[in-house]
Amino acid sequence: MTKTDFRYAVSTLKPLGRWLVNADNISTWEHDTRTLPLPYRRLRNKYRTFAREHLGPIALEVDRDIGHFDPLPVLRKAGRAGLLSEFMVKPIGSASFYGLFHNITFPAVLKAEELTSVCGGLGLLILDHDLGVAPIMLSGDVFQYLKWMSKIAYANKYGEMCPTAFAITEPSAGSDVEDSAGASSARLMTYAEPVDGGYVINGRKVFISNGGIAKYVTLFAAIKGEGAESWTCFLIDRDMKGFSVGRHVEKKMGQRASDASELVLEDVFVPASRVLGRVRSGWAVNRNVLAYSRVGVAAISLGIARGALEKTIDFCKTHSLAGKRLMDYQDIQLTVADMMVDVAAARGITWQAARSFIPYQGATAGAKVFASDTAYRVSNSAMEIIGDYGYVNEYGIEKALRDARLTQIYEGTNQVNRLALIEWQLDSELS
Repeated sequence: MTKTDFRYAVSTLKPLGRWLVNADNISTWEHDTRTLPLPYRRLRNKYRTFAREHLGPIALEVDRDIGHFDPLPVLRKAGRAGLLSEFMVKPIGSASFYGLFHNITFPAVLKAEELTSVCGGLGLLILDHDLGVAPIMLSGDVFQYLKWMSKIAYANKYGEMCPTAFAITEPSAGSDVEDSAGASSARLMTYAEPVDGGYVINGRKVFISNGGIAKYVTLFAAIKGEGAESWTCFLIDRDMKGFSVGRHVEKKMGQRASDASELVLEDVFVPASRVLGRVRSGWAVNRNVLAYSRVGVAAISLGIARGALEKTIDFCKTHSLAGKRLMDYQDIQLTVADMMVDVAAARGITWQAARSFIPYQGATAGAKVFASDTAYRVSNSAMEIIGDYGYVNEYGIEKALRDARLTQIYEGTNQVNRLALIEWQLDSELS
């Protein structure tokens, strides 16, 4: 340490001066964690430990082995660690009263960032369960919440496995279902016909994450003879007669560990007791789910970006050019600095959107757009630094670039999310 080193200079200050200076030699991750309340610090450490111990060692393998990966062992570990039962308090679920009732969104954001910083696909595999149960929570029926969430949480916590999936996308209705204007003209093909005691559903859903393994599916269907305004959310059991999985494994560009399946419904009878919320309230439930889940996608994007940054730093510290570490070249330092600024900015907008007890559309749509664009930009910068090594799937950089691209598409493309932001602010600021 030289006499011009910052920390040496701090040591020469008087006690009050030293107290007013932050000279801690710790990582950005540790700095950010220290800003959180104690329960959230513990959660962030828990998620990070789980990701590094259980997801990291298999991340590249499952990405290469598309179509042959069995996700249930990973989900079973996640369930026993309490990662699939966090929407019910202990002893039934794994959530603390603080985490569940103080802010249900922020813990989910912490989890998404930590899991996907190791692997976007494996992280999505676990996080898709949270999306699947979201309509049960957000439909507003306390009785249904207690009945179904306790059953699902208990099964997952004690290793019986009860993953869920969220099913809304149809072959001819993709981005339309994420957009107010598009929904009114969407070409829907999944309909529920009222019959004695319930409904008979016919139709297809596509690109359903974890659809091939889910025990329960929260599925949206229009009432027969009506349009998207009649959407109703149903809780489907995979064992119901007439329910089947069609095309099971799409050969996706990225996030391959989470399947994207086709669900087929042929005269599936669903009891009226399995309508989540009210009949024809599905559109409102969907929009409410998006307000929560878009900030989750922002956190997924943030995790992928952070993972690419960390891998780049590790590479630059251990590889040399002309007898000099890559990290010691100033142009490399400048690029890494830009990547660090981008990741910090994405974390700022994501955490800010998640700090609201009830997230709102404008903030979450904006966070999703910024963080997912950042993930792609940071991953691309990582490729440029690492070069040939990044192009092969050995360091996980080309995987990060592929994983990041999907975050710009699902939960509404970024173009749709920009429109959602404008829609939210139109009456208050832009009219």
